[in-house]
Amino acid sequence: MTKIAIYPGTFDPIHRGHCDIINRAANLWDELYIAVADSPHKNTLFSLNERKEMIDAEFNSHNNIKVISFNNLLIDLAKSLNARILVRGLRVVSDFEYEFQMLGMNRTMDPNIETVFLMAEPQNQPISSNFVKDIARLGGDISKFTSDNVANKLKESFQ
Repeated sequence: MTKIAIYPGTFDPIHRGHCDIINRAANLWDELYIAVADSPHKNTLFSLNERKEMIDAEFNSHNNIKVISFNNLLIDLAKSLNARILVRGLRVVSDFEYEFQMLGMNRTMDPNIETVFLMAEPQNQPISSNFVKDIARLGGDISKFTSDNVANKLKESFQ
């Protein structure tokens, strides 16, 4: 039986912390879907297609990683993909509080779908998409936080 996991997020933009979680999750499960949330309630810098393209560029050489987008309930997406595992990355304690509430809601909707938390590596714990965007907006060096491709996209968007 193929073990399928989903790593959902807005990824606006994807950064080294996300990539660390993705690489580690891809080693744990047969198939990993990176599910880019449409998130119309969030004021994203990049469009859904731009976010998907940036992630594709990062992971196009990985055979067991697929990048998709979604605009429905994550539980419904998981059922449609026959995925039984949701992967969530944790950086700080406040992440856990939010994710714990989300886990409870998801388990209530479908107790057969598990949530697995992966702790960010220490060097990636301070990284957030909002911080990366703020540093880029102010002309700072984001090379330690993102790939060159993403850094270039951010520079272009703020020019």
